[in-house]
Amino acid sequence: MLGGVLVLLVARPLAALALGEQVATGLGHHPRRARLGAVVAVALLVGSATAVAGPIAFVGLVVPFAARALVGPDLRRVLLPSVLLGPGVVLGADVASRLLVRPYEMPLGVVTALIGAPVLVAVVRSRRVPTL
Repeated sequence: MLGGVLVLLVARPLAALALGEQVATGLGHHPRRARLGAVVAVALLVGSATAVAGPIAFVGLVVPFAARALVGPDLRRVLLPSVLLGPGVVLGADVASRLLVRPYEMPLGVVTALIGAPVLVAVVRSRRVPTL
């Protein structure tokens, strides 16, 4: 809920920021504050979505960004790599969960979060705005 409210608060400054930092400043917005609000909102929303859907669904959030990094922003070109990368990441995480703490088994959700969290942090910290 807090993430949604924060998105509503930074929507207008981010729209102005899309026109350029000088234009946003000229319109009375604070670009640094808008960026920080957007990062916090994304973190809260992604954390909430992961908490509701489960950590394995976290793969569904991360894989499209990884595929986009490989093939570019065109959605038609992102779909096939996403379909192939998603099960590959889950399979790799499953194998890793069985091998990391042998003879025990680490929960799959923990391993997918360990794989996906650095990717998501890189996406959030990147300067360019990802297109969906």
